[in-house]
Amino acid sequence: MDSSMGQPGPAEPQQIRVNFTTTSPDLQLPEGRTQLLVPADIKRYGLSRVLNSESMLNTSSPIPFDFLINGSFLRTSLEDYLKANGLSAETTITLQYVRSLIPPVYQASFEHDDWVSDVDVLSESSRAGVWSGDKFATGQDRILSASYDGLLRIWNNAGNVIATSPSSSLGGHSASVKSAKFLSATQIASAGLDRTVRIWKYSEADDHLSGTLKPSLELYGHKACIESIDVHGPTGRVLSAASDGSIGLWTTSKSSAPAAPATLVPGANAASSKKRKIASSTAAQRGPLSLTQPHASAASAAIFDPSDATVAYTASQDHTLRTLDLTTAKVENVITTAHPLLSLCALRRGSGVLLAAGTSARHVTVADPRVNAAATSVMTLRGHRNMVGCLAASPDNDYSLVSGSHDGTCRVWDLRSVRAGTKAEGGGGVSESVYVIERESLKAQKGGARSDVPGRGAKVFGVAWNRIWGIVSGGEDKMVQINRGRDLFAGE
Repeated sequence: MDSSMGQPGPAEPQQIRVNFTTTSPDLQLPEGRTQLLVPADIKRYGLSRVLNSESMLNTSSPIPFDFLINGSFLRTSLEDYLKANGLSAETTITLQYVRSLIPPVYQASFEHDDWVSDVDVLSESSRAGVWSGDKFATGQDRILSASYDGLLRIWNNAGNVIATSPSSSLGGHSASVKSAKFLSATQIASAGLDRTVRIWKYSEADDHLSGTLKPSLELYGHKACIESIDVHGPTGRVLSAASDGSIGLWTTSKSSAPAAPATLVPGANAASSKKRKIASSTAAQRGPLSLTQPHASAASAAIFDPSDATVAYTASQDHTLRTLDLTTAKVENVITTAHPLLSLCALRRGSGVLLAAGTSARHVTVADPRVNAAATSVMTLRGHRNMVGCLAASPDNDYSLVSGSHDGTCRVWDLRSVRAGTKAEGGGGVSESVYVIERESLKAQKGGARSDVPGRGAKVFGVAWNRIWGIVSGGEDKMVQINRGRDLFAGE
């Protein structure tokens, strides 16, 4: 007699009904295919395969997807999500599918002699690369780094220094450089503790294995340390933010720039014989197009509007974000936040922008700078364990950005994921990072004693995000670190 007679068969795999939805017009499912029964133990990768299948989107090549449930990314199986939220397996789950952000995998580190204060990139898709037009040579991808040793360095993708700026005695900065940007493939702007903005002519040898940074313009006007600059290549304009709350607007054109303030030029108050010894620089000296004082405390950042170079946004430790009309040098709008602001970037949003500002309170505030905005504060990005000193928008979309913090990490954020903030968080919308990039220098120290201060010895001071280079960051560990996305569409 068969002993298995009367015994129950294997249990049917549990299934859950899901409803697929998206806000991307090019990824809409055909009518009648949006609802499906899927295994309860399915995760992101399995759901992504289902969506790419012939009976669903029928994609020619796999598109990696993430899935949002009530504004939060699905990071477990559907079954575990239902249990964690006290929901029945009979519940129909609405899954919003979105293109995935690629995990930033470590690529390389370039070592410096001193702290790295800022980084920028040059590539075919970078701002300066696009502005350069035909002057950009294909394959001439470069990284620009600014350092506390007062020098600028240009790196190639092999990690070799192609060019280094001259020392102060030969026309270079006389103190630490805090900020540097490519204006084009042949022009660079920098500024720092010596209170000057400097414009450099950059050229490379025919073999592109070596280059030269030659001082072409020294810009005087600020009476305090310059914390940050931004540039607009097509108009040859430079914005600067200084620690006394002032904002400067400058031109790279020697002929149209005003004369330099006589009292600020080196050696202006020295005897004539001493003056001859000091004036070793061959670069022209000029003053600002305008110098305003919109802030009551240190100005930490000033950036051009991505679509309109006559508009600027500034951030300050006086807790405010301000919109400036650069034509009239007037403040058009003020947004007051709850904390000192240390960094700023703009994200294109339709015909307008959103501003992301890093704070001393360890989070990023996202605000709408439009005067008629219904609510100025859009959401708060939480997760860092120390102040947020640098930001960069994604080169690929209008919903993601990367932040660098004194906690020794960079975090990648996706603004499509937002939850309601708790009472302790002050309410409003809150987003949490989707990826965390640690400093490789800290990973090497994990076997030893760990500091009780997040990021000690590895604070991140500068970050850039580019389609070719990936995420490039620099900081207190004297390293430029490169992380680039790849290998997302792999099994879990």
